[in-house]
Amino acid sequence: MELENLKQIPETFWNFASLESEIGMSGKGNGLAGREGRLTSVDLSRAGKINVTRDTYLEAQSRGQSLTELLESDDYDPSPVSAPLDAFERQLAVHGIRVNGRTPDTVESFYRSAASLMPEFVMREVRKGMAMRPIYNQLTAAQTAIGSNRYSPLYLNINSGDTRLSLRPIGEGAEIPQFVVNEQQKTITVPEYGIALKVSYRTLRHRTLAQFKVLLWYLGFRMQIDKVAMLAEVIMNGDGNSNAATILNTDVSGTLDYEDLVKFWAEFAPFEMNTILCHKNKMRQILTLTEFKDPLAGFKFQSTGELVSPLGAKLVRCDEIPSDLIVGMDSRFAVEEVISQPLVVEYDRIIEQKFEEAVISESIAYAKLVKEAALVLDDTF
Repeated sequence: MELENLKQIPETFWNFASLESEIGMSGKGNGLAGREGRLTSVDLSRAGKINVTRDTYLEAQSRGQSLTELLESDDYDPSPVSAPLDAFERQLAVHGIRVNGRTPDTVESFYRSAASLMPEFVMREVRKGMAMRPIYNQLTAAQTAIGSNRYSPLYLNINSGDTRLSLRPIGEGAEIPQFVVNEQQKTITVPEYGIALKVSYRTLRHRTLAQFKVLLWYLGFRMQIDKVAMLAEVIMNGDGNSNAATILNTDVSGTLDYEDLVKFWAEFAPFEMNTILCHKNKMRQILTLTEFKDPLAGFKFQSTGELVSPLGAKLVRCDEIPSDLIVGMDSRFAVEEVISQPLVVEYDRIIEQKFEEAVISESIAYAKLVKEAALVLDDTF
C-alpha cells in the first residue's frame, strides 16, 4: 500500500452516521468540538481509480442497485470489515468534499469537485429523512420486490369461528385441517409516485451541504408521511379484491367511550390490535378519555413525548383518515408493501442541469394479506 493512499482525515469529515444520530436525538451538534481534532487513516487507493460518470449510474440501474451498492461490489471498491467509511463516502474523501463539521463545503464546491456524485448524495440524504419516520416500516407485515408494474396478491380466507383450522389428532382416515392459499382474482397496479425538487442552482450554490441535507431529510420524511396515508386507504377500502375492512359501530352514534374501544379490541381475536391509525381530532378524543388519564402516562408523555398506548396499541396520526373513523390493525398480518422500483433520482438533471427540477420517485403499492387483521370503528352513523 503506497503511503500517499493513506489519508489522515478528521473524524467529523467522515463520521456521517454518528453525527446525524446526535442531531436526531438532541437537535444539537453536541460533542463536535471534542472530536474535531481526531484523525483516522483511510485507504483511498481503489477509490481514487474510480471515475463516476453517467455510465456508472446506468450500470447500477441495470443491476437494480444504487450507486453506493455498485461501488461496494468486488469490481469497484468494497469496504473492508470495520471500515470507517463506505464506498461512497470514500469517493467524497477522494474529491475532498466535506459534508460535516464546523466548516462543511457548499453546494457550489461539490459541483466543482465532483458533480457526478451529487445524485447519490441526494438519494442517500432523502433515505435518511425517510428513516426519521420509523413508524412506517412498523405498519407493513412484509415488503415484496417485483420486476413489473402488476402484482397478484395472495388470498387467505380466514373465519375466526372456522373449526376446520383447529389442531386435532390425526388418526387413520381422519380429516386433516387444510390451510388453503390462492392468488387474488384481480391483480393490483403498482404506480409511480414522485416529488419534484424544483430549485435553481443560484439559490443553492452558496448554501452549505449541512443546510442542503436538512431539505433533503424533510423530503424523505414527508414521503413517509404520505405513504402512511396511502397504506391506510388500502386497509380501509381494500386493494381492489373486495377486501375492504369490516366496519363496526360504537354503541351510540356521535360518541366514543372506553367501552367502545374495549369491544373493538375484543373483535380482533385471534389477532391483536397492536396499532391504531386515526385523525388528530380522534387521537385527541382517545387520549382525553378518563380511563387514559393515568398520572404515570401523563408524566411519560411530558418527559419523553411518547404517547400512551390505548389497550396496548400504538397510536399513529394520519389526518387523511375521516375524523369519525378509527382504523385498528394487527400490523404483523394486515398489509404488505409491493415495490416495483425503489427510490430513484433523476441523475441527468442533477448532473447536467444543476437541479432546476429533478424528480425523486419510487413505484409502490399495498396489498391486503389477511383481511381480518384490520377493522374500522365508526362513531358517526
